[in-house]
Amino acid sequence: MIGYPNLTRGPGFLGQKAGFVYLTDLKTGPAGLTRPEVITPKRQLRRETLLNTVRAAGLDRNPDNKLLQQYDAAVGESLRLSGPEFMKTFDLRAESESLRDTYGAGFGQRLLASRRLIERGVRFIEVSHNMNFRNGTGWDTHNQGQQKQHLLIQELDRGLSALMNDLRQKNLLDRTLIVINSEFGRPAQFDSGGGRGHHSKCFSTVLAGGGLKHCGAWGVSDELAMKPVENPTSVPDLFATICSALKIDPSENLYDGDRPVPITDQGIPVSQLLSS
Repeated sequence: MIGYPNLTRGPGFLGQKAGFVYLTDLKTGPAGLTRPEVITPKRQLRRETLLNTVRAAGLDRNPDNKLLQQYDAAVGESLRLSGPEFMKTFDLRAESESLRDTYGAGFGQRLLASRRLIERGVRFIEVSHNMNFRNGTGWDTHNQGQQKQHLLIQELDRGLSALMNDLRQKNLLDRTLIVINSEFGRPAQFDSGGGRGHHSKCFSTVLAGGGLKHCGAWGVSDELAMKPVENPTSVPDLFATICSALKIDPSENLYDGDRPVPITDQGIPVSQLLSS
C-alpha cells in the first residue's frame, strides 16, 4: 500500500498474511522495514539470532497456536522484506533518468516503484494518487479545489500512460490488471463552496491491461453523467469482473470460521470484457 496508513483498514479474519505493508516515503522504503543507519550488518545479525531463538522457543511451547503461527510467519516475511536484496526495489536510481522523467514526479515515481515491485513478484499493490494535495483539496473537491482539478488529471494521465507503456515493453501488461477508481462520482451541480458533492448513482472506473478485451468505454450515462442509461455496471459487477480477470471465481465465499463471506455480493462479471 503506497500511501498514508488508515487505521480502519486491515486483513480482518483473513489473518496477518493478508495484511498491508505501507510505504509513504520512497527515499526510505516501507515504514517499519527500513533499517536505521546506526544498525550495522553485524548488529542486525546479532538481533536476528536472538529473535530466532525466541521464535523457535515460542513455537516449541505452543505448537498448535494458530495465532502465534501467523504472527511468526509475518515476522519471517518482514525480515525477508527488510533485507538488502528486496530493499533495492525502492532505489529508483537504478532506473535511467529518462525513464524516471517520463513518469513525472510524486505520483509517477510511486507508479515506477510499483512496476519494480511487480517485477519482483508482489501480487497486489495499491497506490494513493494525491498524497499532498496539489490543488489544495485533492480529489474530494467540495470547495475551490475543483478549479485546479486539471493539475491532478495531468499528473494522473502522465504517470499512468508511462506505467502502461513500461509494462507493455517488459511484457507485463497482459499479466497486470490496472484498476483506477474512487469511492464515488460527482454530481453535475456545483455546491455553495464552489465544489461538487458526493454522487453514488453514476461514476467511472478504468481497467487497463490484465488480458481483458478492451473496447473503449463500456456503458453510457445521460448527458449530465447523473445516471447510467446503457449497460449499467454495479459495484459488485465491477468486483466480479476484476476477480474473473484474475482467474478468481467471484461466486465463491470466503469463510470466517463457519460463516460464509461472499467475495462480490452476487456480482456478475461483464462477459464482453473477458477474453474467455
